[in-house]
Amino acid sequence: MAGHSKWSNIKHKKAKEDKKRAKIFNKHLREISVAAREGGGDPDMNPRLDTAIDNAKSDNVPKDNIERAIKKGTGELDEGDGRYEDATYEGYGPGGIAYFIEVTTNNYNRTVGEIRHIFTSHGGNLGTDGSVGYLFEQKGMILVKPESHDEEEFMLNAIDAGAEEIDTDGEFFNVTTARESMYEVRDQLEEAGYDIESAELIRLPMTEVKAEADVAESNFKLMDKFEDNDDVSNVFTNMKMDDETLAIAEQMD
Repeated sequence: MAGHSKWSNIKHKKAKEDKKRAKIFNKHLREISVAAREGGGDPDMNPRLDTAIDNAKSDNVPKDNIERAIKKGTGELDEGDGRYEDATYEGYGPGGIAYFIEVTTNNYNRTVGEIRHIFTSHGGNLGTDGSVGYLFEQKGMILVKPESHDEEEFMLNAIDAGAEEIDTDGEFFNVTTARESMYEVRDQLEEAGYDIESAELIRLPMTEVKAEADVAESNFKLMDKFEDNDDVSNVFTNMKMDDETLAIAEQMD
């Protein structure tokens, strides 16, 4: 699934753009708040929170914002915007491409209405729970800055740490792990001196669907609409992300 690793990198780079900065800050802060509420406000005792904080720092989220999000999650601070919860939605895009969407919302009715509208206005449809979820497998994805590290040595260290798959696009080492071992692999790589850019749980398609150019372009437009929605945390599809398809995405920037 190297293509989906490359697609994750493209999305990661897009999120660094100034026009996306407010959106990515908001995404990080919601994740921190939910992680703190579910596992407590001490990152040393809460791997999800620890990872969320590291990811936020990597994107230059201010320390004060991070601390405020933790307090919101633990209940020490109430800013009157309600309690955020994780939720998922499933559906189909143009050409029958399957979509699995993760959101963090304080209003389920608003969010499901917006998700349905985005689907229907772009040639897709919102499905029921379980309609496409079985097509995806949850994995850990860790992006590591190569810097001056030897690639072969890194791969050996990553495998020893528990990585399932490693590839590189020249900008990052992309490390895929089992869902349950992502935090442990991240910690071991960090302890070995590697600079972690980000670590997150993703959903990889177990089988991929090759889309013609026009269908691929329509789906990338749909993905962008979902990514622009404040409640959406992640968008996963089973569209085959080969070089030809990824070139379409890069040309659309």
